[in-house]
Amino acid sequence: MRRPQHPFRSPRDPSASATALGNLPAELNGFVGRENELADLGRMLDRSRLVTVVGVGGVGKTRCATKIAALMEKRYCDGVRMVELSAIHDPELLEHALIDALGLTDHTSRPPRTTLLEHLAGRQLLLVIDGFEHLVDACAELVRELLRRAPRLRVLAAGRLPLELDGELAFPLAPMTDADAMLLFAERAAAVRPEFRLTDRNRAVTRELCRRLDGIPLALELAAGRLRALSTEQVLQRLDDRFRLLTGPSRSAPARHQTLRTAIGWSHELCAPEQRLLWARLSVFAGQFDLEAVEYICSGAELPAESVLDVLSGLLAQSVVVREDSPAGTRYRMLDTVREYGAEWLTATGDTDRLRRRHRDWFLGLATWCELDWFSPRQREVAARVESELPNLRRAMECSLEIPGEAHLAQYLAGTLWFLWVGCGRLSEGRHWLGHVLEEETPYDSSRLKALWVLGHVAVLQGDPAGAVRALQECRDEADRADDATALAYAVHRMGCLALVTDDMVRAQELLDDALGRYRALGELNSNVLMARIELAMAIGFQGDLDGAAAICEEVREVCEDHGERWAQSYALYVLAFAALQRGRPERARELLGESLTIGHAFHDLLGSVLALELLALVTAVEGDAAEAAVLQGAADRIWPSVGLPLFGSAYYGQPRARCEELARRELGDGPYESGLRTGGQLDPDAAVARALASGPADRPGTPGRPPGPVPAPGKTRRPAASRTSGRGGPERW
Repeated sequence: MRRPQHPFRSPRDPSASATALGNLPAELNGFVGRENELADLGRMLDRSRLVTVVGVGGVGKTRCATKIAALMEKRYCDGVRMVELSAIHDPELLEHALIDALGLTDHTSRPPRTTLLEHLAGRQLLLVIDGFEHLVDACAELVRELLRRAPRLRVLAAGRLPLELDGELAFPLAPMTDADAMLLFAERAAAVRPEFRLTDRNRAVTRELCRRLDGIPLALELAAGRLRALSTEQVLQRLDDRFRLLTGPSRSAPARHQTLRTAIGWSHELCAPEQRLLWARLSVFAGQFDLEAVEYICSGAELPAESVLDVLSGLLAQSVVVREDSPAGTRYRMLDTVREYGAEWLTATGDTDRLRRRHRDWFLGLATWCELDWFSPRQREVAARVESELPNLRRAMECSLEIPGEAHLAQYLAGTLWFLWVGCGRLSEGRHWLGHVLEEETPYDSSRLKALWVLGHVAVLQGDPAGAVRALQECRDEADRADDATALAYAVHRMGCLALVTDDMVRAQELLDDALGRYRALGELNSNVLMARIELAMAIGFQGDLDGAAAICEEVREVCEDHGERWAQSYALYVLAFAALQRGRPERARELLGESLTIGHAFHDLLGSVLALELLALVTAVEGDAAEAAVLQGAADRIWPSVGLPLFGSAYYGQPRARCEELARRELGDGPYESGLRTGGQLDPDAAVARALASGPADRPGTPGRPPGPVPAPGKTRRPAASRTSGRGGPERW
């Protein structure tokens, strides 16, 4: 029997209408941003016959796929066709859906696949497949055969996971950049409130709103729709219940995009039971997390630890979890909207409290290990690790504070993280957490005492001598009462720091000697102990004993090299540079300061960096380049407000700066010197450090061997503090 003709004209027929070449949906609103992503997708389609855009629900996969398809439509002489599969639940209907999308009609008894293959065999066509996740196996098998039998066919798919076929290129679509997200929000907001414009008044709150919504286009559009009744500020304030708030009334959107809950829920329904369970349990994490933490925290009878990797891989494939490579290694993350959806499911299971405790316990152990490993060649890795884990460490402290009777664990964690607060430039946050955890009434055990001396240390560095004295005296008194020799040694040590930065060098030397004796009796050796030695060297060096100070710091340097310690070493190098400069060796001082500054900057240690920068400015002036010295001083001026009281308000620490200013002003005159300060003040810390490290003494005029003059004798420039509870001071570092 004769086979019937297809009831449409071939696109190659000149009389065929242009509309027969494609069925892409018309845009109801403008496409915003994504220029880089579209360019990348275009290049990928040139390289491969199968490209899959993958990403979480609502991130804009469909819009990006349809946009690039529209832009490239003229490259395909047989057009672009799009098939939407979200409404298809029976795999046997898959081929029929493609036939409908292609505009084919065939009433014969032939299998629909035969019809598809016959139609596509010789055509140059781009087929866009959207929403295939729930039919992934059947869809992959069909696409494989279509590509094999139709050599001029190209397929652009959009879904939560790739098809995993040979030759496929997967394109993970990330949330929008801040700039694109703000433009999208502004355009959609103007659609409901025509007067809406991005202005200086609303730009900051709009940026925060876009960031809180993770740059997810669906969330941004739904939030913009709320401006019919709310202000931008009110939308931002109500994001705590984002699933209830972000409900869109648009009838033109697909059903699964009517609400953010539905968009994320669509992904959830397509997960296997064990994937849903892991999704819920992963919601206890904040920010990034690693595989080891997931295996410990999220495993259990229903989810054995040995199966976690496979289940996590499934969530990665479905874009519920995203992988991120960081300085701390391979990490994973869930977008906030996805995580909060999982948190609701975890609450429904009644397992939230247990999972939060397991999360807290893991990060208590991690902090303990990191503190021990800080004094090792892995110091840089520890710094990177705790930086990446900070959101989880915060959550662990919050958990302990919220559970009755467990505040002491929050105190332990806040104290254990001293190296993060002090060594990695997070003094302000450390002060917040230490003060917060100590508000809770707990016994004076080792956890509370440690939090007290760490609080005192941070207060010293922030230039708050009154706060430091309160915390350290309380720690010392209670450690005496509890016979806690370790806490007592640290309290005495930090009191010595306070005396050092308030110019009471005699008392500083006395207290630091006392603390070092206590450390020796305890067998204590770590970065804090080395800092006590360096501070002792500073105290005696400021009193004029440069040989003694240098000898101590050379010993410290050897210990640091033996143990791979770098952070404390940077301060030993600072003291050695100070001594070298006083001895008339600016070239040696520059070499030492360059190493010190490099280390401090790598650890984000602003105090160590700015101290080195101040002394390097004096070295530069001594070498004869007064203009550059003024620039470096201006750069230091910009950094100090982020650290604390400039040069601790100390005459001793301030003497190199005063000498540098004297030399530079004498050489340049007031106007050029002030101009140099302004130039330096425009440099951010990264630029300042780069400039300081790039500068050198070559071809400079002047007298490079001339020493800057001795430091003042104790009490000559300013009367030192009379007691441990008096004196002016600013933030010492160690």
